[in-house]
Amino acid sequence: MYRSFLFKVMRKENCFFLGKIVKKYSFKGELLIKLDTDEPQVYEHLEAIFIQVRNNFIPFFVVHSRLHKSQLLRVKFEDVDCEADANALIGSELYLPLDLLPKLEGNKFYFHEVINFTIIDQHFGEIGRLKSINDSTAQALFVIDRNGVEILIPMNDEFISEVNRKMKTIIVETPPGLIELYLT
Repeated sequence: MYRSFLFKVMRKENCFFLGKIVKKYSFKGELLIKLDTDEPQVYEHLEAIFIQVRNNFIPFFVVHSRLHKSQLLRVKFEDVDCEADANALIGSELYLPLDLLPKLEGNKFYFHEVINFTIIDQHFGEIGRLKSINDSTAQALFVIDRNGVEILIPMNDEFISEVNRKMKTIIVETPPGLIELYLT
């Protein structure tokens, strides 16, 4: 099932970040991967994973894997048979093709999925186009472009009223005056 995705040319924009190899587990080449997901069990039985090595996505086939202490995945890859092989991969990022992401419905979304959506406030009206999501702060932020002006809105479930994938819009209800702060 998963081997078929290997015939595509893999680029970063066609993949999602799965996690990072954080350390070796045994002297036989097993590794521990810190998964970047709320549902690690979904990724426990993969056949292959792309590992980014010098800006290339190289497929590694999984011999066996299992969850280790909730957010870690203990993995044995084909042809990674000793400590030296494992050491060479520590710190590497892992990716999977976007089409392997579980589908989300309703107001749940993946960050990459809503880029370029139009953000509309229930009181203000159309704010602008979502150009990115800043998740490096304590609370993730919508980064919206309104005719060259950058507007930041916290990605708070209480603010998000509707995500309409067909219309490519996100309806929000922000506190009074928040948007106007950026426009003065």
